[in-house]
Amino acid sequence: MDSAPATMKLEDSWVQEKLFLGMTWREYVRSNFTKFNAVVAVILLVGIPVIIYRLVYGLGPSTNLSDNNPWGIWIGFDMLCGVALAAGGFVIGTAVHIFGMKEYGFLFRPAVLTGFLGYLFAIIALTFDLGRYYRLPYPMVVSWGVSSVLFLVAWHVALYLSCQFVEWCPAIFEWLNMKKARKIFIQATLGATIFGVCLSMLHQSALGSIFLLMPEKLHPLWYSEYIPLWFFMSAVVGGIAMTIIESGASHRIFSHQIKRHDPEHLNRVTLGLGKAASVALFAYFFMKIIGLAHGNNWAYLNTPYGYLYLFEVLGFVFIPAMIFMYAVQNELVGLVRGCAIVTVVGIILNRLDHSIIAFNWHLPLQDRYYPHWMEVVLTITVVTIGVLTFQWIMNRMPILYEHPDYEPEHH
Repeated sequence: MDSAPATMKLEDSWVQEKLFLGMTWREYVRSNFTKFNAVVAVILLVGIPVIIYRLVYGLGPSTNLSDNNPWGIWIGFDMLCGVALAAGGFVIGTAVHIFGMKEYGFLFRPAVLTGFLGYLFAIIALTFDLGRYYRLPYPMVVSWGVSSVLFLVAWHVALYLSCQFVEWCPAIFEWLNMKKARKIFIQATLGATIFGVCLSMLHQSALGSIFLLMPEKLHPLWYSEYIPLWFFMSAVVGGIAMTIIESGASHRIFSHQIKRHDPEHLNRVTLGLGKAASVALFAYFFMKIIGLAHGNNWAYLNTPYGYLYLFEVLGFVFIPAMIFMYAVQNELVGLVRGCAIVTVVGIILNRLDHSIIAFNWHLPLQDRYYPHWMEVVLTITVVTIGVLTFQWIMNRMPILYEHPDYEPEHH
């Protein structure tokens, strides 16, 4: 007779511990009344009805897309920027598991989580851009268009998302105290990392390859046969910069989770990432110059689009490369983190230049694309839900810290 109440009590204690952070339901609800959550609530109250409106009434009433401008910020920002800035997972995974740079090991789980959520929410945002969003799985099970770049991207992104999930699974199973399952996925991590690195190199460059198909639409300063390489190199830069930002912010916001937090160690690692960012930015800058020379597009530099190009390449590639180098030489960790923010802005500008600003550049202004307010609201809503998901996981799972039951295995 007492078994049912005992089982219910056990379930309640599990929910309280795992989901409510050890608090009662009332305490947990009360703890969520914060200024940050108030802002989030306003965004969701506006954004969720917009999402429903888009799904019910289609693209026409909720976007400014047209036959001349078939994509907007849902592709330019949500997909192209989201995937590029989520590259920290494969960058840190390569450093730790392939090159054996164990001092960066504590960054692996946060980077993988950031990468996984970045890709996941890029795909979620993509569903809103597709007129027939319910056909998203078609490249997997129905239409095998092997000659299509988008078919290639779809399979690469889906497989890479699976690799990142495998890399994240040990943290999930530590949280759920499932030791056998955790052991299986720990053993699979190296293979998933190697496969994921290969996939990342392919789909990051494949996203750039899409623009190779439209030389008449993209401005010559941004169009080049080197676009696939540019997209891959800039994604590496974006991944490093996002890891610098995420690690600094996470160790400050979630510092209560870390028992042996060593600010000096984090600073040394941040300087190492700054050094890598400087090298990657210099390489990317010179590849941009090679592309400019190869296309013989020097004359375009003295035009309004040329000024924008110089602003992007000098202001967000060359100058940040110099600043990173100076900051590392003088051990200015704060400057490294500040420059990482500038670099992320540069990656966003680059993707928007390719997909929106320098796209259809020959059209008159009245025929150009300008985002509908619903497109902007929906994008902000998707990003907000992504941040909430990241926060929810970080508060519960051993991402920044080692689970007490598994600490001896790491030493």
